[in-house]
Amino acid sequence: MSVRRADSLGGKAAIVGIGATEFSKNSGRSELKLAVEAVGAALDDAGLIPADVDGLVTFTMDTSPEITVAQAAGIGELSFFSRIHYGGGAACATVQQAALAVASGVADVVVCYRAFNERSGRRFGSGVQRREPTAEGAALGWNLPSGLLTPASWVAMAAQRYLHTYGLGPEVFGQVAVVGRRHAARNPAAYFHGQPITLADHAASRWIVEPLRLLDCCQETDGGQALVVTSVERARDLPRPPAVVVAAAQGAGRSQEQMTSFYRDGLTGLPETGVVARQLWRSSGLAPADIDVGILYDHFTPFVLMQLEEFGFCGPGEGGAFVAADALPLNTHGGQLGEAYLHGMNGIAEAVRQIRGTSVNQVAGAARSLVTAGTGVPTSGLILGADG
Repeated sequence: MSVRRADSLGGKAAIVGIGATEFSKNSGRSELKLAVEAVGAALDDAGLIPADVDGLVTFTMDTSPEITVAQAAGIGELSFFSRIHYGGGAACATVQQAALAVASGVADVVVCYRAFNERSGRRFGSGVQRREPTAEGAALGWNLPSGLLTPASWVAMAAQRYLHTYGLGPEVFGQVAVVGRRHAARNPAAYFHGQPITLADHAASRWIVEPLRLLDCCQETDGGQALVVTSVERARDLPRPPAVVVAAAQGAGRSQEQMTSFYRDGLTGLPETGVVARQLWRSSGLAPADIDVGILYDHFTPFVLMQLEEFGFCGPGEGGAFVAADALPLNTHGGQLGEAYLHGMNGIAEAVRQIRGTSVNQVAGAARSLVTAGTGVPTSGLILGADG
């Protein structure tokens, strides 16, 4: 997994099951219950039972530990359990950890999960509240006194610089919102099913923190999502077409902080995403032209444009025009703007559906999906592909 050479993980593991709860604003049940429901649904989808599972991976910032989920879901002995840091940046890394465990023989069947009452319970969008002192929290201490209190305010700093540098207006961010909501409108599982928007709607939505409007910000969701990972060989005996892990990567950039990396040489890109992009392209041997669909983490629209640029789909400052041209099918489930905010795990599920050919917004002949995780923090990414 070196940042300087290709790795050999690709082709050894696959996602064979996906499962989720409904996506709502008030689930009416505990986060543990949501996790167990999602895990059960993913195992059913994979044609497996709890007794087959010997590994679990989840995030930090989570209230449902692996051993508790195992007990509540009827899973027996575990030989592997792991947690990934940095919020939404962990999403694709959960699959990477599962694939590493499977490829090395540490575990045979690993379930990755994320479940929270992010709307009716703890709302990540509310920013820093009652945080215990940590070394990394010192960086936030430089910014909170000046009023940078929420994720939207932290992203707005970089977004404003991006617009200034490239001579653009906030309408370029609206391109991302319109695409996400267009796809969500056709997705019955999406919270905004049947509710597309226009660029005029985006421009009319209220300011949150300039230059971000309401429709530039992802929603807050209650729900759970789980994924089942096993070897490619075993996957071929299961009922669903496998989504093979072609490449997986984590990345942190120089001078990396959590959402407040304002002291880098520039604010118009995402160096942590650049690290992931180079690893994915190097290890897979692929290039942007080889990708059939992009599932890009869209907690805030400006960072989608920067991700496209970091991955080389277009040049610096060209992300808005790239999205407007529909040059790459993007967030076909509706993204976190339109379907649900599950820290990107629902995006991985959509990438699997595209490989299976079962998405409600199916891309014809989709054989390779790029998935990214949360940006502005140490992050991760995947390329998933069809078997054979």
